[in-house]
Amino acid sequence: MKMNKTPYFILAVILLALNSITAQSEALTSSPYSLYGLGVINQSSIGFTNGLGYTGIGIGTDTQINNLNAANYGLIPANSFYYDVGIRGGYNTYSSSTDNESKTTLNFADLAVAFRITEGLGMGITMVPYTDVGYTLVGLETNIEGSTETFESNVSGLGGLSDLKLNIGYAVTDILRFGLSTSFLFGNIEEQEYFVISSSALSTSEETNYSGFRVGLGMQFDITDKITMGSTMQLPSSLKGNLTRTVVKYLDGSEITVEDDESDTVDDFDMPLEVGIGFSARVMESLTLSADYKKNYWSKTGQEENLGKYEDQDIVSFGAEYVNNPTSFKYADRIRYRAGFNYDNGYLAVNGIKVDSYNITAGIGLPIGQGLRSLMNLSYSYGAKGQIENILVKENYHLLTLNLSFADLWFQKRLIN
Repeated sequence: MKMNKTPYFILAVILLALNSITAQSEALTSSPYSLYGLGVINQSSIGFTNGLGYTGIGIGTDTQINNLNAANYGLIPANSFYYDVGIRGGYNTYSSSTDNESKTTLNFADLAVAFRITEGLGMGITMVPYTDVGYTLVGLETNIEGSTETFESNVSGLGGLSDLKLNIGYAVTDILRFGLSTSFLFGNIEEQEYFVISSSALSTSEETNYSGFRVGLGMQFDITDKITMGSTMQLPSSLKGNLTRTVVKYLDGSEITVEDDESDTVDDFDMPLEVGIGFSARVMESLTLSADYKKNYWSKTGQEENLGKYEDQDIVSFGAEYVNNPTSFKYADRIRYRAGFNYDNGYLAVNGIKVDSYNITAGIGLPIGQGLRSLMNLSYSYGAKGQIENILVKENYHLLTLNLSFADLWFQKRLIN
């Protein structure tokens, strides 16, 4: 019996990815909308789905990791072990009624492994950024209550939450699969605010840590050998938070510590009920079409922000993948071409205006070696969020994601000794 081991360089990449999660030394986003709530919610997923408009609920595949529906893990073949490592880089431009600026970011995108436990039963562990925080607001002027004077403040935020997820999928029959996922959401958000009033200044540093569990369900049903329907549900949950605050006052060149690492509790952050449905259809053997619809019931959480409130969110996405012949000996015939579109009407309303967004995606899957399952997945997304109106900002972004998706074979019996 032979067991192929994961290459050492992949293990090194995994360790570097884990280190980047804990370090949070560089923001994964620069969006001003990450100021709200837990930050900007990450839509990108594992490997190939990033080029398909982030569709995948109804895509049944036994050659790659599909993290968007736990039921798909029931299709993992015998003796198979999959792993995926990704990085992403973004270029963002921001426009308001008074200013324009641009920023770039580069960091960890995902880490995933998946394998078969027994016949019809598969399991996977994934780690992805769930929310990203990275904003800077400079020169904010605020009126002093009961006075005609104003004070100026600079505010910056950094951090976000990670999603460590365990997925289990079971194939009840050849055409019906169910899935269960358990997520552990954890991370911290650091905010620094610097006030200047006349000849004195005040610096406030707050670090809020959040953590909590979330449970999800999934189902996939093969209507025919070419059409698959899927559904998902993420159950509501609450994330516990605690806050550490440090306040320093500067007066006539002297530094006075007002508060030093004072701990306090913060309100739980409620996660909504999320439901989704998706379809995929194989057309002419070479073309696969996919479509997803998700609804997140944020209004049921009853949460509000200082400048807005949470409202129900609708996300519609479409994708298409073309591969001439995945089993061909010709390399060019095995290349996978992908495209997609995603529209999100937003979950936060600022001054009564919902912050919506859209993405146009494209991707390519380049085979690694002669097998069918190891790919270098390169995805590009162009999108826009918000609009130039009142205090809102129009954000345009370019996102490039690179995933190395490998397949290994374990516990194979030798044919020749």
